[in-house]
Amino acid sequence: MKVKRSFSFYLTVAATTLIAATYGLARFAYGLHLPGMQTELGFDSAVAGAIFAGGSIAYCVGAVCGFVLAPRYPRTLVALAGATAALGTAGVAIAPSTAWLAPGAVLASAGAGLASPALVRVIQRNLRREGADRAQSIVNAGTGPGLIAAGILALALLPQWRAAWWMAAAVSVVAATAVLLLDRQRDSVPTLGLPPAAWWRAHRMVIVGALLMGAASAAVWSFGRTMLTDAGLADGATVLAWVALGVGGLAVVPTAGLLAVAPPPRVWALTVVVLALATAALVAAPATVGFTLAACVVFGWAYVASTGALIGWTALLEPARAASGTALLFVLLVLGQAVGGAIFGLVVASAGYPTAFLAAAAVAIIAAGAGVFRSRPGARRTASPRTPDAMTSGR
Repeated sequence: MKVKRSFSFYLTVAATTLIAATYGLARFAYGLHLPGMQTELGFDSAVAGAIFAGGSIAYCVGAVCGFVLAPRYPRTLVALAGATAALGTAGVAIAPSTAWLAPGAVLASAGAGLASPALVRVIQRNLRREGADRAQSIVNAGTGPGLIAAGILALALLPQWRAAWWMAAAVSVVAATAVLLLDRQRDSVPTLGLPPAAWWRAHRMVIVGALLMGAASAAVWSFGRTMLTDAGLADGATVLAWVALGVGGLAVVPTAGLLAVAPPPRVWALTVVVLALATAALVAAPATVGFTLAACVVFGWAYVASTGALIGWTALLEPARAASGTALLFVLLVLGQAVGGAIFGLVVASAGYPTAFLAAAAVAIIAAGAGVFRSRPGARRTASPRTPDAMTSGR
């Protein structure tokens, strides 16, 4: 029987694909292909960490621009997201040296920061309230399929890592074009302006937590596959570990109902502790394939679930500013990744992977404490945190 697909279906697929491309195939694929790029181009862990940090800063710049401009210029941001991701990944694909690869990888990360706020607005203005809520939830999960697709591409193309970056460029262009063609509305909305001082005071603990968790997660995102390769795992097994991260991210969808019944700060504390345990577990037995894959699934689940807790937490503190709160927290999270990537790159170079990963796990434990010693809500909750504005796709 032939099934008729709705406009909502096609827009959701296009937006999810753009998130998968800009995050899974462009931003986070750097860590997946790092061993091959280091072997061919000859740069060390300190340089690798600096490049990852640069990409994180580019993401932050894109996200800040996005959340300032998204209410009025979402189409421009979608076009820029596709263009920066495509140009950046193409630059990596043709890079003859580290000096060429670095700016390409940094530019590619900016696309993810631009895409998230733009897609929130595009979905919000094209779909009805109930449809937008569901669609935004699906789009949020786009990073998981992107990671899985990146891993499958790597398995099929190894050791030709350049071909995978060309594929990322192509998917970015196609996905951004599809979103622009499906965007039927052209309205704009006013902005709320900067939050008052009371809002910042209410967010002080979650701000600290987001920074620290971002720094802690950088060890796995930037050096996870390289560490497994150095431990003796075959290339195929290390790529499967990357796929397992994506599977873990998708596992958040069936567990979302259970997490929703607990207060967001408590969910934050739980998921970030799990992230810390998974980070430490990766260096406990890195040459054991089954154990490593399980740790990666757990890490992927904890990472995506904890970012969801950030959305719920800021919405709990001030529902009317859920979008701006989410923007701030995700920018801080990725800024933490920039700092963490640079620092852990130096630690790896001087003291080795176990020390760096255990230090990252310790930082995550401290970050989890923000959910225990949390601030009191700055405003009475008047709306559900799962509004279309609140459900951004930050990573």
